[in-house]
Amino acid sequence: AVQDKDMIFRGNDGGAGINALVLDMSAAGAATFNAGITAQAASTITTADNTDTLSLISTDADASVGPNLVLYRNSGSPAVDDHLGKIAFQGENDADQILEYFSIRTYISDETDGTEDGHMQIVGKTAGADKKRLDLTPTEAVFNDDSLDIDFRVESDNQEFMLHVDG
Repeated sequence: AVQDKDMIFRGNDGGAGINALVLDMSAAGAATFNAGITAQAASTITTADNTDTLSLISTDADASVGPNLVLYRNSGSPAVDDHLGKIAFQGENDADQILEYFSIRTYISDETDGTEDGHMQIVGKTAGADKKRLDLTPTEAVFNDDSLDIDFRVESDNQEFMLHVDG
């Protein structure tokens, strides 16, 4: 049943009285949409505390994958080096400037049907500059491609330096 504080959006239903969308406001501090949502413009979700800002929850009980997050670039002319998507991790510095401290970036290496290749980079801020920390191309996985003075270390269950490359 529609409550007094619910919001009702009606579409052009020819006078049938069908609700296009009901926004259920019965839960304190939460609104429930009982429909899928497609946004045609940039959107921002903001929280004022340390709760999860966005949760993707799948209640499917089978052995298939879920939940799914898809970053889809729907290009009419895909080409080599097209950026497919980026996940940016941002924060502020002590001058109150917003900086991207780390990112995961993906690209098309080959868009040709049957020989498609992808390329992914993990990029991090080091001494104020963006540096590739991990570069995954179709033919190799490169650690520290930008020649930073960083060590590579692998630990085992009882040894701190099971494998160590001194940068």
